[in-house]
Amino acid sequence: MKTAEPQFVVCVKNEDYPASLELRKLYRVLPDTAAAQHHQVRIVDESGEDYLYPESYFLAVTLPKSVGEAVLRAS
Repeated sequence: MKTAEPQFVVCVKNEDYPASLELRKLYRVLPDTAAAQHHQVRIVDESGEDYLYPESYFLAVTLPKSVGEAVLRAS
């Protein structure tokens, strides 16, 4: 079974969640097809837990594989 590459987003809006989301910070997206159907994304926020947030709060970014791996090791 092939493992999907990690997906990342950058936070561009946090007005309803200023304690949980940092503007311009990179977050890893955890796969959640049910959330996607409701225009939400599941990420690990500043609390260290994964939560759902509106997808409009983020922009998807594509990182080179080596950069994505380095980000995951650092987290």
